[in-house]
Amino acid sequence: MTPELQAFLLEHGFPLDQPDAPGANGLTPLMRAAKLGRLDLIDPLLAHGARVEVLNQDGCNALWLACYHGDHALIRRLVAAGTPIDQQNGNGASCLMYVSSNGKTELVEVLLELGADPTLKNFDDWTALDLASSAGCLRALRRATAH
Repeated sequence: MTPELQAFLLEHGFPLDQPDAPGANGLTPLMRAAKLGRLDLIDPLLAHGARVEVLNQDGCNALWLACYHGDHALIRRLVAAGTPIDQQNGNGASCLMYVSSNGKTELVEVLLELGADPTLKNFDDWTALDLASSAGCLRALRRATAH
């Protein structure tokens, strides 16, 4: 374990020997690092045994929290590590739906490039295209669904 990882775990009240232990709001160390944009901690956490498929109490994985933060490199690293890109949370929403509904056009484009499915529907039967809150998101998703 790196000194940086140990300091991070202690700072956020995580046990040093349980890489997937939920902390505040059900976030694991990997989720907390993703939410804070700590790309530097992703590989050390994975080496420590953190699992990318773990979900918080809302049904979100670390990729969701990385999308909240918005760092492209962090999103790419988590997907490369095997984090399910199309994980649907407790409302049936995927990361692509989340970033589309929040007008994060650049993240819509990154997720589409990485293979996110624009045809998934949430529990209300809406796709990311239906939820698009900006013209940029709408255009990107229209291009993706036209193919």
